[in-house]
Amino acid sequence: MMPTAINKIPVTTRPRVRDLLPKLHIGRYPTGPLNSLTDVPDVLVHTQSINRLATENHQAVNTGVTTILPRRDWFNHGCYAGYFRFNGSGEMTGSHWLDETGILNSPIVLTNSFSVGPCYSGIYEYAIREYQNKDSGLVDWFLLPVVAETCDLYLNDIGAMVITPDMVVRGIDEASADPVKEGNTGGGTGMMCQGFKGGTGSASRVIDAVSFGDMATYTVAALVQANYGAKRDLRFGGVPVGRMMEEEQAAVAQEADAIKAKDGSIIVVIATDAPLHPIQLQRLAKRATVGLSRVGGWGSNSSGDIFIAFSTAEKIPRAPEFNWKPTVEQKVAVVQDVTINALFEAAADATEEAIYNALLGAQDMKGPRGREVKALDHASLVAIMERFL
Repeated sequence: MMPTAINKIPVTTRPRVRDLLPKLHIGRYPTGPLNSLTDVPDVLVHTQSINRLATENHQAVNTGVTTILPRRDWFNHGCYAGYFRFNGSGEMTGSHWLDETGILNSPIVLTNSFSVGPCYSGIYEYAIREYQNKDSGLVDWFLLPVVAETCDLYLNDIGAMVITPDMVVRGIDEASADPVKEGNTGGGTGMMCQGFKGGTGSASRVIDAVSFGDMATYTVAALVQANYGAKRDLRFGGVPVGRMMEEEQAAVAQEADAIKAKDGSIIVVIATDAPLHPIQLQRLAKRATVGLSRVGGWGSNSSGDIFIAFSTAEKIPRAPEFNWKPTVEQKVAVVQDVTINALFEAAADATEEAIYNALLGAQDMKGPRGREVKALDHASLVAIMERFL
């Protein structure tokens, strides 16, 4: 069960990048109606956060879980998927099976580094509850959960191990098509980004397409758990706002000393309804690197930068009838490689904007031993950007 004595700290609404900087150009494609991962049809998301203030007996706890369902029936109908490791100081379970088959039959759960185990168990607990053999009570299927992490130990008593499997079960049960909650939410609750408070962010793009001779549209969307980088490298639309803010702050040396040892990771989840095969999805996942680099990430030695992309276009049956002979029971549509550029561009743009939204959605946070990380100051950002927009 989820631990008791947890103080829920309300997350107030904060402007997203398009609200705060309406003149900022972030690519040439329009957003989806929610500008969120859930703009992709069938995709569902749920976030849970735990915030416990420091007391005489406990250090501060700030952590959580983000649960992403490629579709409600993820168990019986898989998706094609692929991933890319930009830098490997991190974990994404199930990646070997994605390499082997290119098929995702699992939720994607994001959390902190010490909570991969309970989240992994939570996916199993849900699957056993729903899909164990009702007659025998036994499990007669195979499943490799996909769980990814970034490290929140600067702002979270990570050793308290407060994440439990039932949180993942609840996340799968309650996942919805609502806009993704951003900032200090879900697995991003205790994360930092580019020297400021970081966390969860999302964005989407809609692209005109031609499908079997008819006009169509495809959506590409990104969700980030941003926990990486240094203030000096932060850029918005190419403007070096981090360096400019440092120059304006008299106490920058002390602040830099306080957090100089902290350099974490980023997980990016890209979803699309474009019909892509696994190799194309690996290529799509790579384009998250472009969005990350625009904001100021460059993949430090200790940063776990792992990106996964999946397509909801096809429903891959879990257990078609076994046969030693090759059988063909369905045909799948695939985007031609020579026409894939718009999808690549959209993935980069959505990743970039999702990181901005994570930064702008975050709020100041206090962690163990009185540590405090400030959110990006909106007024200072606007003042700097007005010089360039």
